[in-house]
Amino acid sequence: MKTFSRKRLLVIIAAGFAFGCLFFIYSIGNLHEKLISLISIQDDEVLLAENTADPYHQEQAKSKLPVRLKIPGIEVDVAIEYVGVTPAGAMDVPKDRDNVAWFSLGTRPGENGSAVIAGHSGYRAGKVAFDDLNTLRKGDKLYVEDALGKSVSFVVRESRVYDAGAYVPEVFTSDTGIHLNLVTCVGVWDESTKRYSKRLVVFTDSIE
Repeated sequence: MKTFSRKRLLVIIAAGFAFGCLFFIYSIGNLHEKLISLISIQDDEVLLAENTADPYHQEQAKSKLPVRLKIPGIEVDVAIEYVGVTPAGAMDVPKDRDNVAWFSLGTRPGENGSAVIAGHSGYRAGKVAFDDLNTLRKGDKLYVEDALGKSVSFVVRESRVYDAGAYVPEVFTSDTGIHLNLVTCVGVWDESTKRYSKRLVVFTDSIE
């Protein structure tokens, strides 16, 4: 068995230590370069985002958002709120009972697809926005106005009544055309759940 003198052993240990230090320094340098590269990429992305967020285009986008719904046939001329989904996963409702609410996570009125606007009905005290939604008939017209006063026109196609918990993807999605669907509560009031048993949906199509 080959043996090493103490002096030679110390030389080997020192050389190994030096090699380890060099490898460590190289690794740190390589990591530093990667970090610098990553920071540079992130800075570029931030700069791109800042340049893209043009205030003019932001204002233009905001001005095209819906602000009023008008349905002359049932004397509706109301403000539009913007809502998302509730913790239970359902479309939220207007906070003000006199307003209606656009589902802002979906299609904007006037764009391809199905936009959805919901409103209250059936309050015991005082009339609210969609009390007379059930009286709309095929051919009745309605209008959605944006912040610039520009209107998109729609015409009623049909009305349907669904169970409150029904799965109704056709209300929120469409593969073709420009649509606006109006939703309100109807049916029997359930005191335990604090909601009506049915949903009325009025399906409308854009008038070009």
